[in-house]
Amino acid sequence: MSEYIVIAVAWPYASGPRHLGHVAGFGVPADIFARYQRMKGNRVLMISGTDEHGTPVTLAADKEGISPKQLVDRYNEVIGNDLYQLGLSYDLFTRTTTRNHYAVTQDLFKTLYERGYIIVQTTLGAFSASTGQALPDRYIEGTCPICGYSEARGDQCDNCGSQLDPTDLINPRSKVDGQPPVFRDSEHYFLDLPAFAAQLQAWLVQQEHWRPNVRSFSLNILEDLKARAITRDLEWGVPIPLPEYADRNDKKIYVWFDAVIGYLSASIEWAHNQGTPDAWREWWQNPQARHVYFMGKDNIVFHSIIWPSMLLGYGNGGTFGGGQGEALHLPTNIVSSEFLTMEGKKFSSSRGIVIYVRDFLSRYDPDPLRYFLTIAGPENQDTDFTWAEFVRRNNEELVATWGNLVNRTLTNVYRNFGSVPQPGPLSDTDQGVLGEITQGFTTVGDLIDAARFQAGIKETMRLASLVNNYLSEQEPWRVIKTDRERAATILYVALRCVDHLKLLFTPFLPFTSQQLHAMLGYRGFIAGPLEFREYTESDGSTHRALTGAYATWEGRWEPTDLPVGQALLPPAPLFKKLDESVVAEELARLEQA
Repeated sequence: MSEYIVIAVAWPYASGPRHLGHVAGFGVPADIFARYQRMKGNRVLMISGTDEHGTPVTLAADKEGISPKQLVDRYNEVIGNDLYQLGLSYDLFTRTTTRNHYAVTQDLFKTLYERGYIIVQTTLGAFSASTGQALPDRYIEGTCPICGYSEARGDQCDNCGSQLDPTDLINPRSKVDGQPPVFRDSEHYFLDLPAFAAQLQAWLVQQEHWRPNVRSFSLNILEDLKARAITRDLEWGVPIPLPEYADRNDKKIYVWFDAVIGYLSASIEWAHNQGTPDAWREWWQNPQARHVYFMGKDNIVFHSIIWPSMLLGYGNGGTFGGGQGEALHLPTNIVSSEFLTMEGKKFSSSRGIVIYVRDFLSRYDPDPLRYFLTIAGPENQDTDFTWAEFVRRNNEELVATWGNLVNRTLTNVYRNFGSVPQPGPLSDTDQGVLGEITQGFTTVGDLIDAARFQAGIKETMRLASLVNNYLSEQEPWRVIKTDRERAATILYVALRCVDHLKLLFTPFLPFTSQQLHAMLGYRGFIAGPLEFREYTESDGSTHRALTGAYATWEGRWEPTDLPVGQALLPPAPLFKKLDESVVAEELARLEQA
């Protein structure tokens, strides 16, 4: 029986293009998981979009002399194109400036407010000394009062995990101009997180399947839970849906509050786009569904504490819940990645320490990048991207192992038979290697399902090496000179293994897997193209969204029956061997940035 699975992917901020560190955390891991679940026959809903509100957008827009809307329109397109080129198979990648998102966000705000979970408090707001603009918490840095970390942010310390306010920091400074912020009293609405402490505690202790760092980090936060401001002194954002703010434009709902609601609003938008407005309930009000969230470790608190509190407070209420069905589903798993550094330094667009996705894909193919970010990425610990290691893994692993197996197998079959050869009786060795590869559907599948992507791709590469060894030992290119039937049998077994491995590699390497699918003589898609569609809202406004017709894809997570006699296409290399000069060229490019 198929499962309903929501794959909730962190929303990239639309204030600039995304770099490799971003997609290593939220993008590639989520897509591997989604593609596998679809191949298993599960009902997947992978949703996200660009996060388009908040002061960082207004600051970037002011710097360029354009409106916030013009800025987010540009970067929604840039980021969408990057994710398309990288093959991230969203069911809906939308944006937070849609009428639908505004309506869902305001519905949650009003429902939580009416139930007493949103309270009014006067707080010290932070403003830029040079521009007078409100500063978001993350645009203020200082020394953590708990552990002494010198680069703590105004919302939390990445070193010790403590939840902070800008006024807690020692020697706070604005990231905009380096000056101390100006603090002044301002009345705001707060989400009463302490009201959910007991429910959160009971729920979190049960999440023993979470990655240990996520669970322990979340439980530690509960020890000092505070109400969290959900409005700010802003002109750009979702309006506060209360009568007293109908004619005011000086305060808006804070960006972190509306961003996490995007998971629900995108699901509702997707259902509407399908012509089935209530279909989102099959995922969000289904107790048997799984909700798996993907993000970098700096976003854990929003997904393990704040968003669950909002869901608990909303239940099945409001305009959209309508009092029908079950309460909205809490996260089943939070798959948080660590940080990816570059040549030993933390990725930073502002400091020029950056490789943008679009720049990378203008020079290199997407699958080698997906491979590197999976096998050498920050799944469980901070890891470093270096050009030398990228070139080495491309040449010594992708090209020399998997690419070599495909090329030597298909070249020998195409040259000597032109189609899938008729095998003779299979020896114990033949059956043994086929059995090992077949077992990979269980072993690799279980690893992907447990979000152990690095282990999954390592196991798949091990299986490819196993078939390479089989070919080297059996030597069909020599055997064919004296025993054509035996050579045909060896190559048939190798071809069957390659066909199976094609599917095992598909979640990780969708582009080359589709290329190989065609070379093996198949039609249709196991990992087909994505597409952009234009959607019109109730007020007549339109927006572009990334999606795909995934129901038409033919790939299944199970062994194939490669038909004898199926004609092959002329083989071509799956991967390009990179010259060692790439390393010096790319390092020089970084120095010039």
